[in-house]
Amino acid sequence: MLWVEKYKPKTLKEVEGQDKAVSEVKQFVENYKKGKAALLYGKTGTGKTCSIYALAKELNFEILELNASDFRDKESMNLIVGQSSKQMSLFNKKKLILLDEVDALSGQKDRGCVQALVKIISESEFPMILIADDPYEKKISPLRKNCKMIEFVNLEHSFVFNVLRKICEFENIKYDETILKDLARRSGGDVRASINDLQIICATKKVLESLEELGEREKKESIINALKLIFKSKNPENVLNAFEKTDLDLNECLLWLDENLPREYQGKDLYNAYDCVSKSDVFNGRIRRWQHWRFLVYINTLLTAGVALSKNEKNNELITYKPTSRILKIWKAKMRNTRKISIAEKIAENTHTSTKRVLKDTLPYLKLIFKHKKGQDIIDELKLDDEEVEWLISH
Repeated sequence: MLWVEKYKPKTLKEVEGQDKAVSEVKQFVENYKKGKAALLYGKTGTGKTCSIYALAKELNFEILELNASDFRDKESMNLIVGQSSKQMSLFNKKKLILLDEVDALSGQKDRGCVQALVKIISESEFPMILIADDPYEKKISPLRKNCKMIEFVNLEHSFVFNVLRKICEFENIKYDETILKDLARRSGGDVRASINDLQIICATKKVLESLEELGEREKKESIINALKLIFKSKNPENVLNAFEKTDLDLNECLLWLDENLPREYQGKDLYNAYDCVSKSDVFNGRIRRWQHWRFLVYINTLLTAGVALSKNEKNNELITYKPTSRILKIWKAKMRNTRKISIAEKIAENTHTSTKRVLKDTLPYLKLIFKHKKGQDIIDELKLDDEEVEWLISH
């Protein structure tokens, strides 16, 4: 079980470092008046969502959680959110409507998502809680006029340290306090990230004595986050820049997509996604042949927005993304060919012919000579090193 779920706050008192925000949310819910929603904002991992669940448990409310990125137009917004704002709870309990990622709503006026949500807020029978990382996105500015703004501040590392220390005690993890504080600092106030880091380090041993194990994970984290964004979102505006934060070129990103698409998509969705990937590869070929680098924008759009829009519904299962095995195979093939090319170039220089001709005509005979251990003069003449000689003997 993930520790972020196992140790998420059960009560509002357990929410670290957000006393003011938590108090304001509780007041809003307890004194709810039709016509206004609460808009919670702040960095990822500061406790916005878990605070709402803790509050609902304390007040015995039922929560209906929805994600704004799932709504493409005003019809879908009215059908799901609008209906939910008027219908009683299934168990006749009080109800909270939680709408996450409202800054991912389409800002286009003809889609009407934001305008529809403003109207729903004005008529809702139940408290509505909206969550955003950036509430000052221009496209959702109409929402701010109809919301009570509640900020969840960036947590100081001391609060993050308190959470990590409690988990270590519950899990019987031996820890160096200095290293645990370093782990808390490096999270930048993101409690969720620091808990995940702690679980990764202590997955196989109940001791925290170094943070070195996080180094390799952080190299991969940017591409993993990009894949999650593409696979789980249906909003093209959100995913177009997904690969910009990675340190990989688009060819490597394509290989990551190719490896993980079958884990995420099925049936027609998978067919549509691979159609986008194959078309991006066509543009890649045109760049190689004609050096038309302006085609890069088409490759990026197909690999991000194209793949994201290939699905009808997002897969809600937790998928573990894996690095492509093709990169390792390509690297091994290059390593095998490096010595062959090196030998061919030395022969070409001495025989005044092309490397291509040597690979085709000369090298097969040379391998035969070395197989019978009669190549010492050739070694001296070409100045072959031990690895090149080994390659000739073994191949």
